[in-house]
Amino acid sequence: MSGRRVLPVGDEALLVELGSAAEVAALHSELLRRRAELGPVREIVPAARTVLLDGVREPQALAARIAGWEVPPLAETEGPLITVPVRYDGPDLAEVAQLWGVAADEVAGIVGATVFRVAFCGFSPGFGYLTGLPERFHVPRRDTPRTAVPAGSLALAGEYAGVYPRSSPGGWQLIGTTDAVLWDPEREPAALFAPGVRVRFEEATA
Repeated sequence: MSGRRVLPVGDEALLVELGSAAEVAALHSELLRRRAELGPVREIVPAARTVLLDGVREPQALAARIAGWEVPPLAETEGPLITVPVRYDGPDLAEVAQLWGVAADEVAGIVGATVFRVAFCGFSPGFGYLTGLPERFHVPRRDTPRTAVPAGSLALAGEYAGVYPRSSPGGWQLIGTTDAVLWDPEREPAALFAPGVRVRFEEATA
């Protein structure tokens, strides 16, 4: 694993800096697999290029151990798979198709052929940042963000895809909508998407 830096943060936390989203996913999986070996750790939180371990009893000693780990790449088939039905009716669908150099009705097939992975969560409860879309299909954020994006909107920005759990401002490109409930505090777990979960978007038939 290239460029890994393990840094104590205060008296009870470690921040692991990594070179890519794939390295974050691999280390996050390895930390969960070895959690019993870590000693007390309250939370393990992946982000775009870092993993935070909070509530660590001996951060210096654990930092030295993690720095020496050999972490294998994450297998494409590792992690639970969720299928989410999507209607490809987003207001930016035609623009995204043009950026990709395809017809608008081809976008569903491209997205549906991709198995995404939840890299990390943030922005709002239940919002997962999904990686996996090939680089040639990365698109820029909108020049002017919308003041309100409808809940259930499937959106793209840069290397990420995501679904807005509730109505909120946002600058991502909107390509579709889903009725899936991304966040329900009465459900266990409340979030449909969690780091490490694989996601496939299936075109809704109705």
